[in-house]
Parts: sequence; C-alpha cells; structure tokens
Amino acid sequence: MSEPMPLRIDLVSDVVCPWCIIGYRQFLKALESRTEAVDLELHWHSFELNPQMPDEGENLREHLAGKYGTTPEQSKKARQRLTDIGAELGFSFNYTDDMKMVNTFKAHQLLHWAAEQGCQTELKEALFKAFFTDGRDVSDVDTLADVCAEVGLDREEALAVLADARYGRAVRDDQRQWMEQGIQAVPTFVVNEQYMVQGAQEAEAFGRMLDRLLERHAA
Repeated sequence: MSEPMPLRIDLVSDVVCPWCIIGYRQFLKALESRTEAVDLELHWHSFELNPQMPDEGENLREHLAGKYGTTPEQSKKARQRLTDIGAELGFSFNYTDDMKMVNTFKAHQLLHWAAEQGCQTELKEALFKAFFTDGRDVSDVDTLADVCAEVGLDREEALAVLADARYGRAVRDDQRQWMEQGIQAVPTFVVNEQYMVQGAQEAEAFGRMLDRLLERHAA
C-alpha cells in the first residue's frame, strides 16, 4: 500500500471574503472525491480586504458601492449567486440590508494564536460562519472571544491575546510576506510551496490539480 501523498496548502484569505469560504469548500469537495490517501497540512494566512476599515465598520452594500461602483441591483444579484453557491457547498450566507463590512486585524491575530493551539482551521471556519451565517461582528473583542470559546479555545486567554496585541507584528509580517510574492487578491492557494492557484476555482479545477499531483506521487 502506497504512502499518503503529502499535501501542504498555504491559504491566504480574509474571514469577511465570501469567495474565500467558497474556494475552500470547493477545494475540500475536490479532495473528498479522491479515493487516494492524502496527508493534508493546511496553513491559513492573513489578508485584509479593508485594512483601513474603521472600528465601527461600514454598511456592506454602501461599502461595495463605494469601492467597486456596485449598484443595488448588482449587489442583490451577487448576494443571491453567493447564497446559491454556498448552499450547494453546505454553507449558509444570510445577507441582510444592515450587514456591515468590518476590520479583521483582531481576527487574524487570534488565528495566529489558534495555529499554535492546533485549532486554526476550526477557528477560521467558525469565523466565516459567525460573519456570513450568523451576522455577528467579527471585529468586536467580546464576540471574537466567544467564537474562540465555541471551538474549545480559552476565552480569557483570547481576550488577553487581543489586549496586548502579542500577534500583531506576526500578522503584519505574514501579510507583507505574501504581498511581496505578488498576492493582491484572495483566496490564493499555494500548493506544496511551489504552485499558486488564485481565486475560488470550481471543484473540478482543484480536482485536476490534485490528480496531477497524485500521478506524480505514484510515479
């Protein structure tokens, strides 16, 4: 019996990026459809869609209109498309008219901490759900601490991590490292530290990539 194929994925993303959770779910769908054994090592990396976003946030629809010139009708269609794709992948987008775009610097600090606790993917998935499904403010300190507790992390320690910003420099260094490699949009998947896949690809596209890697591994 052959050894599982080692597969390292460095995934650059933001927790308020809808295409990031869609891309991740498409990747998982492709991975789960393969019968060959894969030893997955997943690392999430920091990217802020809106690093200058103030603490109070901004209405999401107004934010997109200002940033991309999106009309209300375009916004409605985009939200429905995301909702439909999410439903096919088992993820619920619950968009509301009062939904806000928020700053995610604190969330990324907690994700760095969670990585050291062996709980990074669990926290990332919980933050996606908190923002897109449950409509929670993932820039709020108490909300973030609550989400940490929900995945088994220590709530008081999460508050301490945010209070002294001990991972702030690590987040900035992480962001700078990937930007220096030319990453300006998310999601971006870096496979086995060699191949870069940008955007929320269809599961079939991820599947073709996995098949090529599996063939090379078996050779």
